[in-house]
Amino acid sequence: MACYHLLFVILIAAVASFQTNGQLSPNYYSSTCPQALSIVKAAVAAAIKNETRMGASLLRLHFHDCFVNGCDGSVLLDDNATFIGEKTSVPNNNSARGFNVVDNIKARLEKACPGVVSCADLLAIAARDSVVQLGGPSWNVRLGRRDSTTASRAAANASIPPPTSNLSALISSFSAQGLSIKDLVTLAGSHTIGLARCTSFRGHIYNDSNIDPSFASSLRRICPRRGNDNVLAPLDRQTPTCFDNLYYKNLVDKKGLLHSDQELFNGSSTDALVKSYAANISLFFQEFPKSIIKMGNIKPLTGNAGEIRINCRKAN
Repeated sequence: MACYHLLFVILIAAVASFQTNGQLSPNYYSSTCPQALSIVKAAVAAAIKNETRMGASLLRLHFHDCFVNGCDGSVLLDDNATFIGEKTSVPNNNSARGFNVVDNIKARLEKACPGVVSCADLLAIAARDSVVQLGGPSWNVRLGRRDSTTASRAAANASIPPPTSNLSALISSFSAQGLSIKDLVTLAGSHTIGLARCTSFRGHIYNDSNIDPSFASSLRRICPRRGNDNVLAPLDRQTPTCFDNLYYKNLVDKKGLLHSDQELFNGSSTDALVKSYAANISLFFQEFPKSIIKMGNIKPLTGNAGEIRINCRKAN
């Protein structure tokens, strides 16, 4: 996907100091499934060509996976007789998407290398490839995660910050995952792509004062106080299919779509970094890989823990 700004490719060395789990490695599949990365890349490119929004959806799945008991592919599990999974949690119900694309990628991986590449790693690779496909920076994805055999709707409800979160709640949520305030602001830049439902931004456009009046008015026309819950609006109003830094420029202009977005620029300690990213896309592209690699290292299952699912929707 062409984006009309300078693309900075940031390659992060495997020995970078912010790696938090020594068992993950960019070269994990180099001998067991050397074509894994190219299979995922081609499938992600095809999915985004078919529906540009899918890039944001795949990136979000990685985030929602990692924030619930670590990056273990649990977000992909369907409900079964023993547990109610994460797909029907408040953050994911009628919102998380891209599961069919994941199924397609997994089928291709299984055909090439049966029982080798985990669903958790698939999500991490697809997130990177989605960002790159939409014009953002690249990084070396750490690999070697294994898949959980269970999931928890309650854990998803408790762990994924809602769009109504204030800054202190966001900081606490990220801190609980070992992520810093800088990581919070940097990873929020993922909202430079994708769409959100009326039900997610309704409170912000009707109840908040830290929003540009004309911007709020334009959104009220499509998102009434009641009804139209599933009407969509772009998280980045200018370039929702291009991974750039306009999300941060919108925050400075009080045109963040979600309450939680605008909290990052609302007279607080995070204002300075938002301004820095708004003014310097190369800085954002330099820091985003560091933070998403750090997020990808949240409590991975390695060694003999978990399994390599054959079907990402169910345990073996």
